[in-house]
Amino acid sequence: MEFLPKLKEKRWDKAVEARIFDDWQRKKIFVFNKAERKPVFTIDTPPPYVNTPVHIGHAYTYVIMDIIARFRRMNKWNVLFPIGLDKNGLPIEVQAEKTFGINTRDTPREVFLRKCKQLIEKSGDTSLDSFKQLGLSCNSWKRAYVLGGRYDTDDKEYRKLTQETFIRLWNKGLVYEDVKPTNYCTVCRTTISDAEVEYREEQTSLNYIQFQVLETAGYMGELITIATTRPELLCACKLILYNPDDLRYAHLEGRTAVVPIYKHKVPIMPHPYAKTDFGTGLVMICSFGDYSDVRILRELDINPTYSISADGTMTRAAGRYYEMTVKEARKAITEDLKAAGLLEKQEPITQRQPICWRSKNPVEFVPMNELYLKQVEFKEDLMKIADGISFYSPESKQILIDWVNSINIDWVLSRRRYYGTEIPLWYCKSCKTPVVPKPGKYYQPWKQSSPVKRCPNCNSRKLIGETRTFDTWFDSSSSEYYVLGYLWDKAFWRKNMPCTLRPQGKEIVRTWLYFTLLKAWLLDKKQAFKNCWIHMHVVDEKGAKISKSVGNIIDPQQIIKKYGAEAFRIWTCLEGDITKGDIRCSFERIEGTSKFLTKIWNISRFISIFPKPEKRSITLSPADKWILTELTKLTSTVKEKYENYEFHAAATAIRDFVWSVFAAHYIEMVKPRAYDVRGKWKAAPRATKAAWYTLHECLQTITLLLAPITPFVTEYIWMQLYAKSKRDSIHAESFPKTTKLKKTDKKMLKLGAKLMEFNSKVWNTKKEQGLSLRDPIDIRVPKSLKQFENDLKLMHNLGKAAPEPKPEKTEKTKEKEEKVTEKPKKEKEKPKIAKPVKKPKPKKEKKKIKKKKKV
Repeated sequence: MEFLPKLKEKRWDKAVEARIFDDWQRKKIFVFNKAERKPVFTIDTPPPYVNTPVHIGHAYTYVIMDIIARFRRMNKWNVLFPIGLDKNGLPIEVQAEKTFGINTRDTPREVFLRKCKQLIEKSGDTSLDSFKQLGLSCNSWKRAYVLGGRYDTDDKEYRKLTQETFIRLWNKGLVYEDVKPTNYCTVCRTTISDAEVEYREEQTSLNYIQFQVLETAGYMGELITIATTRPELLCACKLILYNPDDLRYAHLEGRTAVVPIYKHKVPIMPHPYAKTDFGTGLVMICSFGDYSDVRILRELDINPTYSISADGTMTRAAGRYYEMTVKEARKAITEDLKAAGLLEKQEPITQRQPICWRSKNPVEFVPMNELYLKQVEFKEDLMKIADGISFYSPESKQILIDWVNSINIDWVLSRRRYYGTEIPLWYCKSCKTPVVPKPGKYYQPWKQSSPVKRCPNCNSRKLIGETRTFDTWFDSSSSEYYVLGYLWDKAFWRKNMPCTLRPQGKEIVRTWLYFTLLKAWLLDKKQAFKNCWIHMHVVDEKGAKISKSVGNIIDPQQIIKKYGAEAFRIWTCLEGDITKGDIRCSFERIEGTSKFLTKIWNISRFISIFPKPEKRSITLSPADKWILTELTKLTSTVKEKYENYEFHAAATAIRDFVWSVFAAHYIEMVKPRAYDVRGKWKAAPRATKAAWYTLHECLQTITLLLAPITPFVTEYIWMQLYAKSKRDSIHAESFPKTTKLKKTDKKMLKLGAKLMEFNSKVWNTKKEQGLSLRDPIDIRVPKSLKQFENDLKLMHNLGKAAPEPKPEKTEKTKEKEEKVTEKPKKEKEKPKIAKPVKKPKPKKEKKKIKKKKKV
C-alpha cells in the first residue's frame, strides 16, 4: 500500500482564508432564520466608531464574539449575530473638523453634514473589510431592515427607533427641560453627561489666599487664609466653610468674609464638607469649581454667579479678566494677589482633574438649558437589575455597581451639535409649549415643518423646530431593541427580550451598559440582558496603552497580511484571559502562538495518509482506548470552558492535549502499527485499522473543538477529510457530545499517566546515553503497563518484559511486618492436658533390587 497525504500542502497557506470566507457567504451558513426551531442566542455587538480604522482592541474582542457565536451554533442555538457600525455623534464631527478644516460655528449645517457623510462612508468600508478578513460569522454584511441585517446608527431606520424611544419616555413624563450648571467641553462646544467625564492626575498650584473678616476688620484686623487651586473663580465665590468640629474657626460662625480683589462679601458658616486636614481647613464655595460646589449651592439654595462662558473664556463677572481664557485669568489673578500682598504662599499639588472623554480638555460647569432624563430616582431598580445579570468575569459587575452608586444628577440628553439624531420637538412661538409628534417616522425639526399643525395649548400655527441632537449614548442605548427587531417584528422582540449577551469593554460600562439597562427599564420595565461579557484592554509589549501619540500602534491589517487571520485568532485565546486583565500584544507573541497552527497542520497531514475504517471492523487496543478516554475528558473540559466564556482555558486545554499527549505519546506509539500493512503483527489488519480509526477519531474531534477559534484551518481540514459533499461545512456540524467518565475510564487515565511517565523515562535515558530515539535499548516494560507492551516495544525498540520492581518499604509497612512476626504475650498459662500417645506403626521395608550393570 502506498501512503500519500490527502492534505497535499506541506504547510498551512494563509491565502486560502479569503477563498474560504467567500465560500461561507455563497453557502449562506450564517444567515439568521427565525423559522428554525431552535432557542435564540442574541449577541448585541458593540458597533465601533468608523472615524478611524479598526484598532487592535476591536480586532481582538470581535474575534472573541465570533468564537461565542460559532460555539453556540454548533450547540444547536439559532444565533442572532449582526454587525453594526456607529456613525453618529461627536467623534464623527471631530474627525470631520480635523480632516476638512471646518467647524460647526462657521459651516452651514447641510454642508457640514455632507462632509461627515463623505468621511464615514470610506471609513465604514475599511472597518467591514477588516472584520471580514478576521473571519467574523455575522449574519449578513448587507444593510437590511431584517433580523440579522447589518445596521448603521446614522441610518434613518435606526434614528427613527431612537426618536421613538424618546417620544415614549416623554409621554411617560420622564423627560424635562431645565437650566442647570452642567459638564461642558469648551473644545467640543457641547454639554457632556457625567458618564462621559474622565479624570487625569495633573500637577498644579495650591494658592493660599488671604481674606479679611468684615466684623473684625478695623486697623490690622483679622485675616483668614484659604487654600484653592482655582483663584480665577474668586469673582464667583459665594461662601466660606469650615468643619463644625474644627475649634480653630468656631468663632467665625455668622461672620462675613471680604473676597480679595472683588471686595464682595460672603457668609462664613460651618459645614461637614470642609476638611480639617486640607489646606487651612477653610474652603471657598464658588460657582462652579467642581461637583461639590454645584451640590452645596443647590442644597443651600444660593443663586450662582457664572464666571466662565461656553467658549471657555471669563464672563463680565470676572471684571478686568473678562474674555481671558481660564488659564490666562488664573495666571493674571495670581500675579495681582502677589502684588497686593494677599498671596501667602503656593504649594505644588497633584489634582484629579475632570476632562472630556473625547477632547481630553478640562471640563467646566456652564449653565445651559438642556433636556434631562430622570435617573437618580431609579438607582435602586438598577441595582436589582444588575443582580439579575450574569457577569463574565463576576468581578466586572462591581464597575457597574460603583457607577450606579455615584449618580447624583439626571442624564443630560441634548447636545448642541449637528451630526446626530435630531430631538423630535417643536416649540410654539407664542407660548413656548413643546410639541411632540407621534412615533413611527424619522423627524428633522431643524429643516422640517411640524407634523402637528397647531399648538395644543394656544392653538397657534407658528411652531419652531428643535435644533439640538441627542447624546450619542442615547442612540447607542437602543441597540438591543434594534437587534431584536423592535421596529419590524415586535412579537419576536417580546419573545426574546432580554437579549442573551452584551459583550463590551470595561471603559464603557458606565455609559453604554448602564444607559442601555436604564432605558430598557424606563421604557418597558425589562431587564436588557441575561449575560454581560466585560473585557479589559489590549496593551503593548511593555503594558502601556496603545495610542498614536505614544507611537506604539499595532495595525490588525499588518498582522493579517504577515501571519494571516488564524495566527491572530489563536493568539487571542492562548495569550490570556482578557476578562481578568489587560492583554499584551506584539508581533513576536503572535508569531509564537501561531506555531500551534503548524503543529495542527503537520498532525492532520500525517493522519490524512490513512483511511478511516468503520468502527465495527476494528478492535481497539489498550493504547487506543487510553487516548480516546483522554479525548472524552478533553471534550467535557473544553465545552465547559466555552460555556463559561473561558476561552483562554479552552484553547490551552486543546493545545496541551494535542501537543503534549496526542502528538508526543499516542502518535509516536502507534506509528509502527499504523504503517504495518504487511502482517508483522499476529492481528495485523484489525490492529492497524484500529490505529487508523483512532487517529481519525481524535483529529475529527480536535477540529470540531477548535472550529470556533480557528475556523479557516479547521474548515479546510474538514472539507478535505470528512465532508460528505462540497455543500458541507464544519461550522454546520454539531459540537462533540460529552459523556461522564466511568470508574474504568478514570483507572485508564491513571494508567495513561504512568504510560507517559515511562515514555519520558525511556527518552531521557536514550538522551543521556547519546542514543537516537530509534536505537535499541535494554529497558523493560513494567508489569503495570504490560497491556501496552506491543506498542511500547516497537515505539522504543525495547527488550523483553521484566517483573516490575517492588516499591521500597515505608516505616509504616515495616512496623506492620514486625507486629505480624512478634509473639503475643501470655496473660495466664492454662494447665496442659496430656493427650494419649499413639504408637507409630512399623514402617514396611522396601526390598532393594540390585540392577545389573549393562556391559
